[in-house]
Amino acid sequence: MVLGILSVELFFPENGSLKEKRQYLRSIKDRVRSSLNVSVAEIDHHELWQRAQLAFACVAVEKAIAEDTIQKAIKLLDRHYPEFIIGMQTNYLKL
Repeated sequence: MVLGILSVELFFPENGSLKEKRQYLRSIKDRVRSSLNVSVAEIDHHELWQRAQLAFACVAVEKAIAEDTIQKAIKLLDRHYPEFIIGMQTNYLKL
């Protein structure tokens, strides 16, 4: 089994409150979850209005399947939210 992890650093320059940030994050998480079989969590910058770090994770039998799922998540994020993304990192762990 392989665990694929995508960490995405986001910046929301127009945000003025945590409520606005949560609305953006809910939209992003719901869109990715509905399109792909991944888990999503906010993992850093909880207290900051304009920054967030999300982690997307998937478990697959083979690394190629995990890589494909993570690549689809990257493409989806790049297509719908390019103005917010300031960094991405992928990791794959063999279980």
